[in-house]
Amino acid sequence: MKTFILCGGMGSRLDSEGKIKPKPLVNVGNQPILLHIINIYLHYEINEFVLCMGYKGKMIYNFFTKKFSNQIISVNKKSGFKIIELKYKNKVIKLYFVQGKNNYGTGGRIKLAYEKLNLNEDILMTYGDGVADVNIKKLIKFHYTKNSIATLTSVFAPHRFGILNMKKDQLISFDNKYDKHKINGGFFVLSKESIKLIRKFDTYWEAEPMQQIIKQKKMSVFHHSGFWKSLDTLKDKKDLNQLWSTKKAKWKIWI
Repeated sequence: MKTFILCGGMGSRLDSEGKIKPKPLVNVGNQPILLHIINIYLHYEINEFVLCMGYKGKMIYNFFTKKFSNQIISVNKKSGFKIIELKYKNKVIKLYFVQGKNNYGTGGRIKLAYEKLNLNEDILMTYGDGVADVNIKKLIKFHYTKNSIATLTSVFAPHRFGILNMKKDQLISFDNKYDKHKINGGFFVLSKESIKLIRKFDTYWEAEPMQQIIKQKKMSVFHHSGFWKSLDTLKDKKDLNQLWSTKKAKWKIWI
């Protein structure tokens, strides 16, 4: 299966690094978070990656052509996208670079890349700013045991503050136990049927397509209780780099 990675975001809540480059190129340790994500999938023998680019997408393409110039096997330029095959960690990986417009939604980027590659198959999909020790093989197996057209991975919400349950002006309860709440952690399996629900390029996957699948009761949830963290803020960047430097990066499962 091919893994679609949403790489169109700008790190607006990060420091200057997040403004001068696309968020997937922001470093965690000595390499962009995008490489960390690729490594997670490589651990499970997934070696084809469709990079759905937007903001400063050319920088992502240039990163790979420069960083791995000596490992590149082939470069192909197709109509609307580019393909690079290269040797990485003793494996051959294939990267598809598809540039979308800055105003495309997350769903629109998936739709564009799927159509440009002329695909008719199920795919994996994740965001370009989140890392986890998710077992991708178990995720795929889980998806195909369900009568669903899409599966998302739920993770524990990293709330920084207590949650208030209110009714008008009255506080009903206060929950300071963060691990009770779960959110969308990405790491999707999407059937070809679910891709057809993305009808416009300005569509966000999390809006109409997902909501329609949920209404049809065709969205499964793979519960992940292990490590997950996204790179959204300066604090997230600091935390991820701290975990990396102290060798506590639990998402580093490929070694």
